[in-house]
Amino acid sequence: MRELHKSKTFVWLLFLLFCIIWFYMLGARTLVPTDEGRYAEMAREMVATGDWITLRLNGIKYFEKPPLQTWMNALTFEVFGLGEWQARLWTGLCGLLGVVLVAFTGRKVFSERVGFFAALVLGSSFFWAGLGHINTLDMGLSGMMTISLAGLLLAQRSDATKTEQRNYMLLCWAGMALAVLSKGLIGIVLPGAVLVLYTLFSRDWGIWKRLHLIKGLILFFVIATPWFVLISLKNPEFPYFFFIHEHFERFTSKIHHRYGPPYYFVPLLVLGIIPWLGVLVQSLWNGAHERSADSGFQPKKMLLIWTLFIFFFFSISDSKLPSYILPIFPSLALLIACHLDKASNKAINASAWLLLIPGVIGMALAWKIPTLAKDAFSKPLMEAHVPWVFAASVIATIGAIAALMLSRRQKEWAIVALAVSGFIGGQALMYGHDAQGRYSAGVDLLPAIKAELTPDTQLFVVGKYEQSLPFYLRRTMTMVQHMDELEFGLKQEPQLWIPTIAGFVTKWTEDQAAGKKDMAIIRPENYAELKQQGVPMRVIAQDPRRVVVVNNNITPVVPANTNKATEAPGTASTDEATPAPAPSAY
Repeated sequence: MRELHKSKTFVWLLFLLFCIIWFYMLGARTLVPTDEGRYAEMAREMVATGDWITLRLNGIKYFEKPPLQTWMNALTFEVFGLGEWQARLWTGLCGLLGVVLVAFTGRKVFSERVGFFAALVLGSSFFWAGLGHINTLDMGLSGMMTISLAGLLLAQRSDATKTEQRNYMLLCWAGMALAVLSKGLIGIVLPGAVLVLYTLFSRDWGIWKRLHLIKGLILFFVIATPWFVLISLKNPEFPYFFFIHEHFERFTSKIHHRYGPPYYFVPLLVLGIIPWLGVLVQSLWNGAHERSADSGFQPKKMLLIWTLFIFFFFSISDSKLPSYILPIFPSLALLIACHLDKASNKAINASAWLLLIPGVIGMALAWKIPTLAKDAFSKPLMEAHVPWVFAASVIATIGAIAALMLSRRQKEWAIVALAVSGFIGGQALMYGHDAQGRYSAGVDLLPAIKAELTPDTQLFVVGKYEQSLPFYLRRTMTMVQHMDELEFGLKQEPQLWIPTIAGFVTKWTEDQAAGKKDMAIIRPENYAELKQQGVPMRVIAQDPRRVVVVNNNITPVVPANTNKATEAPGTASTDEATPAPAPSAY
């Protein structure tokens, strides 16, 4: 039987079907807070204001991250309009780019079959395929870092011509520059550290002569520097906040309250690499024991150091989020593909069993998911997820059994069965979560909000910040009491918010008396306090996370206490309203 990886018809048909599902799923779910709503809204505001230098969120300066993803999302909105798939298109393209790059790199550096396996492994890994459909910066960063990794591997391979070596190294430098524009200095710090460690462990000192340092550095600075200069000229406060606060202080302190223990990423890696968990350890072991007879470039060792160092780097950081380790998945895919290329059927069986077991457990226990609901409101949302969890479990079980049956005589078909079931099962799990995602985003309240909202209505958000609703409402909100992640920007432009609920109450009641309609989205706890005080409010929509009220068409009531108002923690009592900005023009 002809080997699958040599059948162009099969490979391209499989890739076409993969792309159809991949792109369809970009628009299949609601934009979930925090990241998805935040980065979609930043791009929407960029399009609305025409300011492509100073990044803003909710109309407030937001300097936590560089602009590449916001630029790409804004370009997508300009071309295709506003929407969910448009907001995820850049992320999806970066994820797909990673799959294509590991296929091409594996084919050129190792063998045609390794490239085929690498694409199957990365495209079906739960973490990579999942985050490829979430509008977050880490997939954009990972896509650009994969360009760097692929460029380096392709340039340093033993059969590369001098022209290929130069061009691929320039691609590597460009990838690092784009990674810096994606998420900051880690775009060059991490690859640079990996290169130093590789040199020490492999004793491949000659690699430094093949990096095209001068040309590469010139290209790097040409790509990465202009925006940093422009934003610093327009906003002198940017350099300290971005380079010191967002890099040094974030890594060395718990300032962002994202602390996790050193083993934080271990369970995430175990879950994220499914359905290839059964070959993970052996693949790493093989990378550690690569030998090169002529002391030349050792690609597996480079891949291993890339994987272990980045994993270690984020494990010792005091700031952790699950997606931080995403850049190691392309290198893992290549290591796993190299192992699968020579592995016996036992290795494939190990992965099949480690997919079959959770598949069977999922089928048996999926119906119990609603019992985990914390309240009556959440129960039907979790019930909506049950059929999708069951379907994903069935798909995983079928794929695992097929792999077990095929592994002895049709190894490539067994690997394809694992990849297909892993990918489709993972997408089913994500799709089924949308009911809970809609609740998190608050989009089910949109019809009631839009029915009352007019262009002149001022919209407040009290005691919280809504990350997704501004994008869906196509407008910003005036924040009250709660700064959230916008603390730095609000300190630069304090006129853009109301720091106390007392100030909000004054503004709210004055507008009501003047016949000016206001709307507010309020935390239920704050709503209860304001209602007890007799603040005039008419509820138009609510769920357990938020209450939406307006200040018009209300039967007058006598306030329970006209002299007190709830204050923000740590603020002095005041009876004066902080001036609120005019309703947003965008």
